[in-house]
Amino acid sequence: MDSNHKYSLEITLPNITRAIFSVNRHAKTAPDPKYLYLLKRKALEKLVKEGKAKKVGLHFSNNPKNSKQQSDVLVSAGDYYFHMPPSKEDFDSLPHLGSLNQTYRNPKTNMSLSQAKDILQKYVGHLPSNQRTQRKPMNRRYQKPVFKRLGETY
Repeated sequence: MDSNHKYSLEITLPNITRAIFSVNRHAKTAPDPKYLYLLKRKALEKLVKEGKAKKVGLHFSNNPKNSKQQSDVLVSAGDYYFHMPPSKEDFDSLPHLGSLNQTYRNPKTNMSLSQAKDILQKYVGHLPSNQRTQRKPMNRRYQKPVFKRLGETY
């Protein structure tokens, strides 16, 4: 158990799929979701590669880019279904399932984003090194404000 994370969970298929669900849910409303979607995609790819998840087929995307028709791969992992971007091979090997079925919902889960990220980062072995550098404040020296009299320009 990490000293930083007292709530650390085992890396099991149910915990990984719950973590992917939680990360995906947070990514939909995050101001900069790129890293969260990258973590989700890497975890799903690893699950498929290990045979713990299965690519079911292609769905038309609900949010196509540039108003064009776009497809996503439907992946079944444990009790959950997820979408991820397709590869070129997916179009040749997977059946197209048409429009998304709005009646099915994934099971609800209560997992914090930090806990979910922790599980997925351990599982895929991917740390957000690029995100840490982006968040660091720049070391700028303090500059005194310049005051001018009303009507003067500098």
